[in-house]
Amino acid sequence: MAEEIKAKLEKYRTAPFDARFPNQNQTRNCWSNYVDFYRCQKALTAKDVDTAPCEWYKRVYQSLCPMAWIEKWDEQREDGTFPGKI
Repeated sequence: MAEEIKAKLEKYRTAPFDARFPNQNQTRNCWSNYVDFYRCQKALTAKDVDTAPCEWYKRVYQSLCPMAWIEKWDEQREDGTFPGKI
């Protein structure tokens, strides 16, 4: 499975279509992938498993989200004030 994800990451160019977010506004898609990345990392780290599969979410949110949002959310996570459940 990890090899399959690594192969997809190598071919990655931009965020693929996600049927959960069919409209042009991709704000929720950005938010969901950001939160999913940190949930994935938390879950796999707790199981002592390689976190490579989580990189997909990171690539997607980095291509969709403005850097200012990512920086703000990272600061909020560090301060313990992030509004999402990770």
